[in-house]
Amino acid sequence: MIEKYHVGMIAIGNGTASRESEIFVSDMLKEMDEEIYYAIVSEAGASVYSASKLATEEYPDINVSLRGAISIARRLQDPLSELVKIDPKSIGVGQYQHDVNQKRLNESLSSVVEDAVNSVGVDVNTATPSLLSYVAGINGTIAKNIVQYRDEKGELKQRKELLKVPKLGPAAFKQCAGFIRIFEGKNPLEVTAVHPESYEIAEKLLTNLGYSVENLLDKEKLEEIKQSFKSINVEKTAEELEVGSLTLKDIMAELSKPGRDPREDLPKPILRSDVLKFEDLQEGMELTGTVRNVIDFGAFVDIGVKYDGLVHVSEMAEKFVRNPSEIVAVGDIVKVKVIGIDQEKHKVSLSMKL
Repeated sequence: MIEKYHVGMIAIGNGTASRESEIFVSDMLKEMDEEIYYAIVSEAGASVYSASKLATEEYPDINVSLRGAISIARRLQDPLSELVKIDPKSIGVGQYQHDVNQKRLNESLSSVVEDAVNSVGVDVNTATPSLLSYVAGINGTIAKNIVQYRDEKGELKQRKELLKVPKLGPAAFKQCAGFIRIFEGKNPLEVTAVHPESYEIAEKLLTNLGYSVENLLDKEKLEEIKQSFKSINVEKTAEELEVGSLTLKDIMAELSKPGRDPREDLPKPILRSDVLKFEDLQEGMELTGTVRNVIDFGAFVDIGVKYDGLVHVSEMAEKFVRNPSEIVAVGDIVKVKVIGIDQEKHKVSLSMKL
């Protein structure tokens, strides 16, 4: 199958029998000539998604277990697009979620998901209806209408085209336009969070500096534009352009990174090609792991062996740490050193002081 479908990466869910699957995949990859990696992916909520109405609409002819497998693989490709399809409560984080007011919990969780989606921005030509529905001003019906419009008319080339989508009026457009991204469209400003209302200001600003919006796509010119922004007197320029200084600062920040995804700064998934067994561990080894749980006295880190290692709060930083949550959060990727191994109890002590 790897040879037939030119597979370059394998996603393994971290649920039941993931360890056995990992060993099987690792042994098989040793027989391959080319370099293929695998990654362990959280499968929280995959079973809830696979039996949901949305999954049935997306994959009507595929059985439930295969839908779950598709969801796990897609989380490696684009976690945000995949995880928005799942009710945040089903992701299984938090022990007492049934004890709190459910209406307020839903509002709070939806608000966090909306913030995440809008701060990243959504590529309108590839996004699913479930992802689009979290964009400010767009509800489930409008999201489906956008996808239908895209299927019938082809890719959108500019944000203004959204006004042709049924039920998406000027008020909704005003709300959503800044969060929509159009790559390879008519206007390079549409890969940034600059709102169409501010296009004229952005263009004037670039013209005053001797550049055009097309220069944003040229790496060398972009670097020159960034440098010239440093010498700008913001207050004076804002007056000339008849705009607020805070708005001008936001526009300059966006023009400095056109098309850039804020998630690029986050640590990449850990790719493996071989299994590390508990017996292979030695004191002094430096490893990369994923934080699985944070407790009062430290954090448990998955380092790729069957048992998670413990980083005691005293081993988290050179300074005094009152609360481990100040240093790490669940899902963080951290570098650790093995400082103690108990073979009988299968316990590993780790340190983040490298």
